[in-house]
Amino acid sequence: MDLNYLKKITKILAESNVDEIEIEEEGLKIRVARHSQNSGTVVPVQQQYVQSIAPAVQEKQAPVSTAPAVTEKKYIEIKSPIVGTFYRAPSPGADSYVEVGKTINKGDVLCIIEAMKLMNEIESDISGKVVKIIPENGQPVEYNQVLFLIDPS
Repeated sequence: MDLNYLKKITKILAESNVDEIEIEEEGLKIRVARHSQNSGTVVPVQQQYVQSIAPAVQEKQAPVSTAPAVTEKKYIEIKSPIVGTFYRAPSPGADSYVEVGKTINKGDVLCIIEAMKLMNEIESDISGKVVKIIPENGQPVEYNQVLFLIDPS
């Protein structure tokens, strides 16, 4: 589901007298409810996480960005090629593919993104050192969302 779509829904909610909207689309249920003036909460029913999007509802604030603020230009971003669920390890009890500080080589598997019940291994296009792992294990990720920051030096 597109974050801009969710922002539009919360804006409609904020500008109306409705306290709650529930939408089911492609097997994903989302409930947006107003808890205070100019705020909303998105609760995907089939996935167990809550994402607050209150800043996106307030008109004078900048949109919420999924990309991290990178102060140093030397880091290379590895982005998600697909929409799905991010997993750091091949199975729940297994060690993670990579950790912060680990040196990786081109072609190394960095993570798995589950999309439509398929496990897609995401490989590195570069060699370097893992500086930051952005998403949490089991977190949904969007297409082109930054997953890792790599120091190529």
